[in-house]
Amino acid sequence: MGRVSQAQARDNRERVVETASRLIREHGTHVSVADLMKASGLTHGGFYKQFASKEALIDEATAHAFDGLTRLHTAGLERHAGQQDAAQQALIDTYLSVQHRDDPGDGCPVAGLATDMARGHGDREARRVYAEGVGDFAGWLATEDQDGITRLCTMIGALTLARATRDFPVSEEILAAARAALR
Repeated sequence: MGRVSQAQARDNRERVVETASRLIREHGTHVSVADLMKASGLTHGGFYKQFASKEALIDEATAHAFDGLTRLHTAGLERHAGQQDAAQQALIDTYLSVQHRDDPGDGCPVAGLATDMARGHGDREARRVYAEGVGDFAGWLATEDQDGITRLCTMIGALTLARATRDFPVSEEILAAARAALR
């Protein structure tokens, strides 16, 4: 097979980062390089042409996930004509929804990566990006009346518990209770 162009190599790299970002939120950072590459539609052998290590990919995938979260905040503000309160409430309602509960791969990296980061999976750069992302998200959620850290902890805790109890009625009760508490 011939060499790929620089443009194709960039596209392949972006595809791997996007796929890794989704898979680590779904399955954690222990997902194998072979599985990541297969899910990207590429061969395992091409991995080391693009990335120095799996940890380097995890760094990029973590940053990619948080970039998506930032884009979501910005889009929410645009949809709500710059009204922070309305944008926050819309995000909270979406965040604490059954759809988000059931789709961790496209969901919040704070919830999706918390356990792996707490266990030290991911190198220092991934953990730095994660911590910075948590701080930024909490800052975005702050209001005059409510601390952003408290709001974020309520959301993450509720989502985590709802995912853990997904097949039981208490799951939706948890989501509804957290939405009500954050109004």
